[in-house]
Amino acid sequence: MIRVGIGTDRHRLVFGRKLIIGGVQVEYGKGAAGHSDADVLTHAVIDALLGAAGLGDIGHHFPDNDPKWKDANSIELLVKVIDILRHAGYKPVNIDASVHLEQPKLGRLKTEMSGKIADALQLPRHAVNIKAKTGEGCDSVGHGEAIEAVAIALVESVAVH
Repeated sequence: MIRVGIGTDRHRLVFGRKLIIGGVQVEYGKGAAGHSDADVLTHAVIDALLGAAGLGDIGHHFPDNDPKWKDANSIELLVKVIDILRHAGYKPVNIDASVHLEQPKLGRLKTEMSGKIADALQLPRHAVNIKAKTGEGCDSVGHGEAIEAVAIALVESVAVH
């Protein structure tokens, strides 16, 4: 059986924070505000995977009111999600995701981001596709005030041992 899930995440951009996207630190004057490292791409992927398997969302498994997850590395959370999926009898097949950010441009970094996510998911690199879009001057993304990501995940059921 195969299942599909969608995940989204959005954070304000603020001074004094690192900008982490897909496990990659991006050089920029602002970063995403959040409890963990605020990696919107990885958070969207986590929600897409959990949703596909019917296992809730990132807030259920890693609540932002739990100090244990303060400044957590989101790629490490993604690795934990793979264990959660396996115990429920699912494995990821592929990810397709978009990052929405006015600046900086992410073109050269998309391959590194997809590689970090693919490695965490134990998938071949071609199974994780990352796209980058601007806000074209519209809304909080287009005004450089926010970053968001959308991800779709395909999972398949496997025999649980």
